[in-house]
Amino acid sequence: MRLEVITPQNYEAALALSVHPDHLVEPVVKSLAEAYVFQDYAWPRLVYVDDRLVGFVMAFLGIPWAPERDPRDRRSGIWRLNIAADAQGKGYGRFAVEAVCQEIRDRGGYQAFVTYEPRAGGPEAFYFKLGFRPTGERSGSQTVAVLGL
Repeated sequence: MRLEVITPQNYEAALALSVHPDHLVEPVVKSLAEAYVFQDYAWPRLVYVDDRLVGFVMAFLGIPWAPERDPRDRRSGIWRLNIAADAQGKGYGRFAVEAVCQEIRDRGGYQAFVTYEPRAGGPEAFYFKLGFRPTGERSGSQTVAVLGL
């Protein structure tokens, strides 16, 4: 498994990535638009197994979290994770999260954050298995969780 930068050669495959219909995650095209708008903080990557594209992950790195409350609060973590419907349950999501956590460590970070919708069948159990725990905060309608690195 490996992460790859999005390039003119692979972006169309990234846009075609299809997740399970029950997974309420934004499509890759929205993530790429956000990466363009927030290019100082976004870290989008594709997940490959050999030559097969199996997923997309986008991290946020050092983004101002709530500047109106605390301008010094900058956080890093998982912004978006999309694993292809036919690639679920094979460890690719875990790999992507661990790769993002390593990037955060390499940049001197000591915590990784994630937000998710608290709902039946949602990603909460996946993130709990990886060690993330709720902070008690909300980001809109989403639960905020953190993992110590």
